[in-house]
Amino acid sequence: MSAIVERDATSPRFSAFERFLRDRLLQRLAGFGHGRLEVRDALGTLAFGRAGDGPEVTLEVLDPGFYRMLATHGSVGAGEAYMDGLWRCSDLVGLVRLLVRNRDLLDGMETGSARLGGLAMKALHLLRRNTRDGSRRNIAAHYDLGNDFFRLFLSSDLMYSSAYWAGADDTLETASTRKLDLICRKLALGPDDHVLEIGTGWGGFALHAAHHYGCRVTTTTISREQYELAAQRVREAGLEDRITLLQSDYRDLTGQYDKLVSIEMIEAIGAEYQPAYFGQIGRLLKPEGLALVQAITIEDHRYQQALQSVDFIKRFIFPGCFIPSVSAMLQAKTRSSDLALVGLEDFGLSYARTLKAWRERFLAHLAEVRAQGFDERFIRMWEFYLAYCEGGFRERSIGVSHLLLARPGWRPPGAEAA
Repeated sequence: MSAIVERDATSPRFSAFERFLRDRLLQRLAGFGHGRLEVRDALGTLAFGRAGDGPEVTLEVLDPGFYRMLATHGSVGAGEAYMDGLWRCSDLVGLVRLLVRNRDLLDGMETGSARLGGLAMKALHLLRRNTRDGSRRNIAAHYDLGNDFFRLFLSSDLMYSSAYWAGADDTLETASTRKLDLICRKLALGPDDHVLEIGTGWGGFALHAAHHYGCRVTTTTISREQYELAAQRVREAGLEDRITLLQSDYRDLTGQYDKLVSIEMIEAIGAEYQPAYFGQIGRLLKPEGLALVQAITIEDHRYQQALQSVDFIKRFIFPGCFIPSVSAMLQAKTRSSDLALVGLEDFGLSYARTLKAWRERFLAHLAEVRAQGFDERFIRMWEFYLAYCEGGFRERSIGVSHLLLARPGWRPPGAEAA
């Protein structure tokens, strides 16, 4: 820990309580490692950790209210304080990476905050359960920000999910197309297949699969904004004979299909609905059917802890969301279906690159964001959200996986000949 460097006497004043909260935080940071964190505020500058051992980040507290928000709401309070402009940082992604590397040291702050403001956040999250009506409200809260908003930073195919990066020279568009092709190849799609997609997005997968692989696609979303734009894109592509677009909850779907795909939709269903989700996949697939689920995942050993907590994403970005673990998904599919896991691939570092590209594009289009009516607090919220997620993927505390699932009658190509 470095010596205190006194700051300008005209800087924001600290109350006695804020000094106490500051001292308590700094005491906790005394054991900080795996990088270097410098904290600056009106009372001075302190450094923790060691240069050359990981990310090196400077955090500047602009208002002592930061310490109150951190004490009462933990990491969610820190995120909200960033939204309110109470602090700034030399490297937001680096800060998240540092916090992940030191999370055993910092977990106590989350436990303490749960006794205070954390209880209110949990109560609010419980009110956002993904019933049929609740799911529509939760989806609208995020996706109905407007199609023009998402166009500012997504790839041209409007895929709001991890791309699949391979080389240093990849663009976001190249990596996104590679991901769509990879899914189609894993499902061995062809002109004779009728594919069901749970979670349309803006139609990127349906358009790609129908155009490049000749299959029929039935796809469903409960977002009004997404449905309207997806329908427009299908018409403009001349694929209305190959793509059927629905506005139905996945629980209400009927029929049977050759193949099924669901790209980063499971995070929106709610943890308690995982058996219903996988049960539906099993029922909607023909006996020889094959399904691919792309899911953001959390480490198995932290899954139960995450279920009991409310983080920044649940509070401000995706109401009603959760992140499953691989084992939780497999347990749910085993309880509710006869699906077998026949393939699993994690490509979490690709998501880090995807988020970096989104964040860079978002920040490059701030004039357009403001012109759409979004204020500075919203801008800081989205900057924090994208950096928060990128840091998690870079440290592999969260990942993204393809789960390839098969009904009992499915056989790999060439299996009969072998």
